Amino acid sequence: MTLKNKISGLLLVSLFVLVSFNAEKENPIKLNDIQVIGSHNSYKIAIEKPLWNYLFKKDSVLAKSLQYTHIPIEEQLDLGLRNLEYDVLYDPKGGYYSNPKGLAIVKTLGKKPLEYDAANKLAQPGLKMFHIQDIDFRSHYLLFKEGLEALKKWSLKHPNHTPIFILINAKDSNKNLLKPLPFTKKALESIDAEIRSVFEDSQLITPDLVRGKFHTLEEAVLKKGWPDLDAVRGRFLFVLDEDETKINRYVDGHPGLKNRVLFVNAKEGKPEAAFRIVNNPVKDFEYIKELVAKGYMVRTRADDGTTEARTNDYSRFEKAKASGAQVISTDYYLPSTLFKSSYKVSFENNSFEKIKKSHHVQE
Repeated sequence: MTLKNKISGLLLVSLFVLVSFNAEKENPIKLNDIQVIGSHNSYKIAIEKPLWNYLFKKDSVLAKSLQYTHIPIEEQLDLGLRNLEYDVLYDPKGGYYSNPKGLAIVKTLGKKPLEYDAANKLAQPGLKMFHIQDIDFRSHYLLFKEGLEALKKWSLKHPNHTPIFILINAKDSNKNLLKPLPFTKKALESIDAEIRSVFEDSQLITPDLVRGKFHTLEEAVLKKGWPDLDAVRGRFLFVLDEDETKINRYVDGHPGLKNRVLFVNAKEGKPEAAFRIVNNPVKDFEYIKELVAKGYMVRTRADDGTTEARTNDYSRFEKAKASGAQVISTDYYLPSTLFKSSYKVSFENNSFEKIKKSHHVQE
């Protein structure tokens, strides 16, 4: 190759890099241009075998739906998961959930329960974190605040990470078991308070940040869009995944989620609408596509109740990917260790996050 040809080649490469850089600057990747995989009930540790066998005899369908477990939160994040789900239970005085009936059931079966809450953490006032009182109560973090601190500790070690989406369920159902304390407005506000006790505003993606100068949050995401991805790296976005009654209770006094930490699963047309929970990507495939095209962020599920894992059925996951939903939840970023199955959810090359191919910079 002649010197002239080499110089021409270098100039072409430089021009390509410059054009690509300018295109990226003019069309930056937005937060809603990504697609991530994460875990459902992320804190959960499997129900111990004697109790699970007891539940199976009582209700095999329920027991099978609860037969999954997770590795610790930090290990999930190390794998590359960027979506988690935390269930919280209200316990302002402490000690309300300290003695789950499941422990006594195991004893009546002539077995010794596994050690539980040896440090007496459940006696502390504040939000607790586990799945179902009395029967599915084992958790990597019994305290919500501990689960938050684990996130912060990991994030500080990986400051440039893709934003992590945390869904929050405020649990006060299953009244046939120990009657849970209700999520009143004050109880819901305690979720914000505990998050803010751990995270600074600079570590959060809040409704105020996304709304900016727009009148409503919905107007902001539909007209301006979500923040640039690079501007919100190292942050967390929390979503209240609840029914309309609790959402209204949480929004009350904070129109458009002003000064609130959590986004909410509000329907389109509401001032607070921005992040939608649509869990069935098969039944609601076209609906999810429409929401994503308009500018909403959507969470959906690749599997539910262990069903897909038991039959190695990936059809729901394929629909979830194709729908464009930005957040896809699974119980099986690793195959089950509790029953025979090879079912495992990930993107290409065993990854759990990607830029969606529809993003205009890549077209």
